[in-house]
Amino acid sequence: MNKYQLNWVGRVGLLCLIAGSIPWGTKVAIAETTDTLSLKAPESLPTAEESVTTEAIPNSSIYSTVLNNSISITSTALNPTDTIDSDSSIESQNQQIEDADSSVLPTSSDELIQSPESPIPNPPNFIAQQVETTPSDSSEMKQVTPVSELLQNDTSDSSTMGQVTSVSQLSDVEPGDWAYEALRSLVERYGCIAGYPDGTFRGNRAMTRYEFAAGLNACLQQIERLIVGRSPGTNEDDLVTLRRLVEEFEAELTTLGARVDNLEGRVSFLEDHQFSTTTKLNGEAIFSVVGATGGDPDNGDDANVILVDRVRLNLNTSFTGKDLLITGLQANNFGGNLDGSGSVQGTLFPGRDSFLTEGSTKLSFEPQFPRFNPQDIANTISANDIQLYKLLYIFPSGINNLTLFAGTAAEASDAFPAIIPFSSEGQGAISRFATLNPVVRISGGTSQTGLASAVGFIWGISDKVDLRALYGSVNASIPNEGATNILGAGFFSGSTVASAQLTFKPSSKFDIGLNYAHSYHDLNIMGLGLTRFSSNPLNIPGRTVNADGTLNVGGILTTPIQVNSIGATATWRFSPKIALTGYGAYFFVDSVAGADASSTFSTWMAGLYFQDLLKEGNTAGLIFGQPLHRIDAGGEAELTEPGVDRATPYHLEAFYNFKVTDNISVTPGAFVLFNPESDANNDTTLVGVLRTTFTF
Repeated sequence: MNKYQLNWVGRVGLLCLIAGSIPWGTKVAIAETTDTLSLKAPESLPTAEESVTTEAIPNSSIYSTVLNNSISITSTALNPTDTIDSDSSIESQNQQIEDADSSVLPTSSDELIQSPESPIPNPPNFIAQQVETTPSDSSEMKQVTPVSELLQNDTSDSSTMGQVTSVSQLSDVEPGDWAYEALRSLVERYGCIAGYPDGTFRGNRAMTRYEFAAGLNACLQQIERLIVGRSPGTNEDDLVTLRRLVEEFEAELTTLGARVDNLEGRVSFLEDHQFSTTTKLNGEAIFSVVGATGGDPDNGDDANVILVDRVRLNLNTSFTGKDLLITGLQANNFGGNLDGSGSVQGTLFPGRDSFLTEGSTKLSFEPQFPRFNPQDIANTISANDIQLYKLLYIFPSGINNLTLFAGTAAEASDAFPAIIPFSSEGQGAISRFATLNPVVRISGGTSQTGLASAVGFIWGISDKVDLRALYGSVNASIPNEGATNILGAGFFSGSTVASAQLTFKPSSKFDIGLNYAHSYHDLNIMGLGLTRFSSNPLNIPGRTVNADGTLNVGGILTTPIQVNSIGATATWRFSPKIALTGYGAYFFVDSVAGADASSTFSTWMAGLYFQDLLKEGNTAGLIFGQPLHRIDAGGEAELTEPGVDRATPYHLEAFYNFKVTDNISVTPGAFVLFNPESDANNDTTLVGVLRTTFTF
């Protein structure tokens, strides 16, 4: 018998031994099994989603944010966590290889860990806000490896296995187990079964490629030694059976080998022609039709129906498998100048109620400052100019469960779990009001243009408690404040924010987040992008507001303020397909120089989220709440501006996200504003949106 026959004898023998004994009448079934047996192709290189996260970043398992399942990176190297798939054909595996480059990270991020009894996913949110995607099915996502798996050391299942000489050494194997006799034969007759250092076999867990290769190699070597050396323990009947099986199934075995060789060739081709060995590219394109009516009855006009877009490309790079560099490029054609002109808000509410393009009509995917740069108001931005909106690096600290991040183009929402299930800008709610707790947005924290430079940490205290904090500056790149640098200059001066979020998961059905932020602003703005109060929180007659109710821009620029913000967000998944969610927040604003003035603002939201509504994969939301509203004023500040009929504003919204294909979704939606901008003089305002989102 030559070496090739020995090789085939060993392989077939291993199958026989594992199966126990094989009657001759079962040879047809063996041939069918041989024909359908397939191994997964090596994945693309390990890298985060989601998040973003690829994930040897230590973190709690509450959220799929950076450390848990928030950012994901594909792996081109052999992944030790991949399992053998004996149910899918080689053709289907090849198709998965062909589709590997079109898979995207789960930002949202696309996502948060959910309980088995609650299929509603937690909202997509990544340590770096990723392009959201709607994966087709879980099998196609197997090439995506979460950051937490890549960035953390595997301390459980990758332990070195040790050889055992008796099945009794395996503490979790009992004589009553269905495979007991097969294991005993492999251990005691052939000595090619290994156990874990803790004395267990772990027969119910999935086998990784590394473990399969180790076991196969041990058994093949042992069988070949027995055949060649005719050891005393050799069972002659087994050898005769092996020879007969080799002759009987020689054709099938040859075919299987050829198909495996072909698969390896295709994998090699993909590895040679991949985009990068360290970088994963994904993207999102949003086209939307927008129309609005209502607004200021005296000075405003109904907005014409417009077509807007926002396109993003994300490059997610891992250099060590335990870190992640996120580089994001975007372009959009939203309008909105310094005075609000060119925007839907500026058309409906011109003048005071749209200064800095702030206002209650903003959409979830609309940048806060579309056509100007607030760091230097002399710089304007043209429609569909390419911008760097994300540059963020996430890396392990070397301390257990502690991850650090730093970047020159980042947002607070990159670090803090959203908790709200419809927070996705491309797949969720259509209004800016509904997607995040406003405390996260303070000081331009969610400008969608990478306004802030930030550093921070993520500490996974336990599986149920998670603490994250950051320090950010919106003027870190400016060495000296000039006339057009209205936000200030320097990383530790000018407009800055320090914020934190403590997240709890008391049970599989509840997620709770508590937020606090302290921010300093070089002028009288809060930078939330939500209502007119964000661009003039302290109403000081004669200083920030003129006698006729118009804004005194000079007074706004010379009235620095500090803001203490508190908020809470919660989601309750009270049924498998429905979740109740909401937030509440307070903002306490005080002047720092000039006039002695203060004001307090509140806002809240409640909503229902529906999953698989009418069709699997489709989602919907119903939202009601109170936009940001001034509820108190002290010192020289007054509660109401001249000409305003003060009234509590309300927001009512509904949307339905229809999944056309795995990568295309269409979302019709609308929201109604009652007493918009806290002024009963304004007409009830309706904003309608038809959003189409492409992910790749």
